[in-house]
Amino acid sequence: MHDLNEISGTESESYDVCIIGTGPAGIVLCSELADTGLRICVLESGGLRKNRHNDDLRKVISKGINIKDYSRERVVGGASVTWSGLSSPLDRVDMGNRSFINVPGWPISREELLPYWEKASEKYRFPKLSAFEKFYDLRDKSQLQPKWINISEKIFLAAAKPQRFGKEFGSLFENKNVTLIYNATVLKLEGVKNGENNIIDRAIVIKSGGDEYSIRAGLFVLATGGIENARLLLNSTNLYKNGLGNEYDQVGRYFMNHPKNSYGEIKLKKPLRDDAPYFFGCLRGGYAGFAGLRLNEEVQLDMGVLNSYVRLEPIFSWSRNPGVGGAVFLAKKAESLLNAWKNFKSGETVPLRDYSETGDDNELEGERSTLAGIYKACLAVLFHIPSVARYTYVRFASKKKPVIKRIGIRNFMEMEPNFDNRITLSDKKDANGEFIPVVTHKPSELDRRSLIALYNIMAEELAKNDIGELKTGLGFETEWPINQDASHHLGSTRMGNNPADSVVNSDLRLHSVKNVYCAGGSVFSTSGCANPTFTICALSIRLANHLKKILL
Repeated sequence: MHDLNEISGTESESYDVCIIGTGPAGIVLCSELADTGLRICVLESGGLRKNRHNDDLRKVISKGINIKDYSRERVVGGASVTWSGLSSPLDRVDMGNRSFINVPGWPISREELLPYWEKASEKYRFPKLSAFEKFYDLRDKSQLQPKWINISEKIFLAAAKPQRFGKEFGSLFENKNVTLIYNATVLKLEGVKNGENNIIDRAIVIKSGGDEYSIRAGLFVLATGGIENARLLLNSTNLYKNGLGNEYDQVGRYFMNHPKNSYGEIKLKKPLRDDAPYFFGCLRGGYAGFAGLRLNEEVQLDMGVLNSYVRLEPIFSWSRNPGVGGAVFLAKKAESLLNAWKNFKSGETVPLRDYSETGDDNELEGERSTLAGIYKACLAVLFHIPSVARYTYVRFASKKKPVIKRIGIRNFMEMEPNFDNRITLSDKKDANGEFIPVVTHKPSELDRRSLIALYNIMAEELAKNDIGELKTGLGFETEWPINQDASHHLGSTRMGNNPADSVVNSDLRLHSVKNVYCAGGSVFSTSGCANPTFTICALSIRLANHLKKILL
């Protein structure tokens, strides 16, 4: 492992493969290639720990949904340092062609990804696909037993101890053929023109003092996230004036997210005196999980709507209280104590008492990850001590189950791949002299109509099941209320067979350059509603298999 600032000279020796980025996509790819004997260089813009200089490089200009800084960490491990581990595979409907979406679906099938999801489970601590099926066993034990007609239940699971890829797989960099260079922000890729066989032969990186350094390699993989992959290609104008891979104005286009927010409420006809851990969430068998609600895939296709889902959240007297959110965050920081408690409870099904106990974190948690943030969390706990005390008592001491009269709804939208949702470069520059990216994205009419359709059908079926009344004004607000960044930045270098509507092919290689690949969420052809990291890692394993075939 080397700090770029301590490397002399202006150019590296030549590597077989250069992987740019140490988030889950880059780490998994490196892990899969590490035993091949290939000489691998891994570049990371950040350091071994966070620092102010690298944090400043996260800045974007948001138009529409605001992009959170802490969703784009510049540190070894990337966004996994704040990730909470929530996972689910993509659905069949996500990957097929849908006539009401203006661009083709995935050029690979869901069946093709199944063995790579399984391998991600075996090697990188994701839940096995059978674990998602097994979670359905909890349904029969719940007092809440809806009989849906047009609604399906989708399982989400998170490892009780989320994977921190930089720490957990840091031993990769002890391999003699693997070199990690950190504090190495890549400014652009450059190469040589050779007719239809143009190649990239170097990455230009910058030291903290402003000096540039060239990393030479035979093949490059961009694994810097859904925003930075597009930014790097747009900045690379050595061979193509509009940016590398951008001959058809596709780089940065079709950017997607999973807009989320708490909105809507179910007023129960009869109070629940049951935890309903299947729907509301629980710790079980080493995972935290819950069942979300979405429309049946046949209904989606018939109605021409997308695959959004909602999560049910029991409302207690302490729910959505900032002090309780701070307490949950501080408990997660005290990992040894928290893990000891989870191990003690490992043989039980432990119902959740706050939604942020699952992998879906409280919105403030990323902001609290600094010392100042931890101090603010402590103040929030003290200021809201009555609510925190009630939560703590029910969570750890009370044997009596709390009565549930109302259920809140947390919404997670699928966004269609929209040509106008995109990454561009502003005329403003960061500390390295790079153009700051502009992220323009907001829900389309189809995106909004899809969630409204789910609400309408859910209201009908809640009434038919005699469960309660769905209270909402969704669709009648002046401003669309589901507007928070889920930190799932997808689609800006989408995968496809046609360079006129995609950036990389089914092998994740740029259509126009034979030795540059993209990995991570930027290659998603559509977004679905599932948290993407499980699929990102499966795709990295698949990419590694392809690279072995062409390089060995």
